[in-house]
Amino acid sequence: MTHSVRIGVIGGSGVYDLPGLSHAEEVSLDTPFGSPSDAYIVGEIDGQGVAFLARHGRGHLINPTSLNSRANIWGFKRLGVEYLISMNACGSLQESIEPGHIVIPDQLYDRTRLRPLTFFDEPGLVVHPSVADPLCPYLSDILYEAVQSTGKTVHKGGDFVIIEGPRFSTRVESRVFRQAGFAIIGMTSIPEAFLAREAEMSYAIIAHVTDYDVWHEEEEPVTVEMVIKTLLGNAAAAQQATLAAIKALKDAPPSPYASAMKDALISNRSSIPAELEAKYQLLLGKYL
Repeated sequence: MTHSVRIGVIGGSGVYDLPGLSHAEEVSLDTPFGSPSDAYIVGEIDGQGVAFLARHGRGHLINPTSLNSRANIWGFKRLGVEYLISMNACGSLQESIEPGHIVIPDQLYDRTRLRPLTFFDEPGLVVHPSVADPLCPYLSDILYEAVQSTGKTVHKGGDFVIIEGPRFSTRVESRVFRQAGFAIIGMTSIPEAFLAREAEMSYAIIAHVTDYDVWHEEEEPVTVEMVIKTLLGNAAAAQQATLAAIKALKDAPPSPYASAMKDALISNRSSIPAELEAKYQLLLGKYL
């Protein structure tokens, strides 16, 4: 691999490549947490090194609960990524956010139950990272302006509730989420956002709306067929916006979270087992 990579892109449902990536090569990585979803496609856009990963694998073969998000994020860190753009399909929980619109959310609410939420789940090394604001405002602003440049309707801000999946919501679940004020609903941004913070990356989301979930009495309940139909129209716009955002990041400073874990490590350094120090050099080496 000859590229210096600062920007990563995770392609969600309907997005399995990144048009415009030149000098591309596949990079397969192994990690302490196993294999990522697919090979990373590493190349250049506007002279910048970029790594793309299909979240569910090319061919969409991995369901949300089974995603190895730790391996996916670790791989981006190995490649040198500082800014990570996440593309996500989602459902709308509000009338004003219509299918075909795009949302740049600013908060996440965790309703998952079965996924590892941290890299650091072994006795001997304990961290407590701050994720009060799990999505990077700097990168989110860039994504918002990039989507605006495509002419698509885009909403800035909004609370994004993440459910376990792979099933869609029941009607009462959907009504409760709507009444709680959530803007959109999806299945994959958690634990990605938390892991990206532990890896000291800037992480933000382009969420393209495919449906009204199941709360809307005048609309048919969400189905895979409905999602795919809207995805076909939205995916191209999400890719176009991502390319514009990558170009806008050309002169970006280091990740705003480059020292996010400095005060998160609570374990006594001298008591951390040597094997854990070795395992986590990539993430914590400068603090151990």
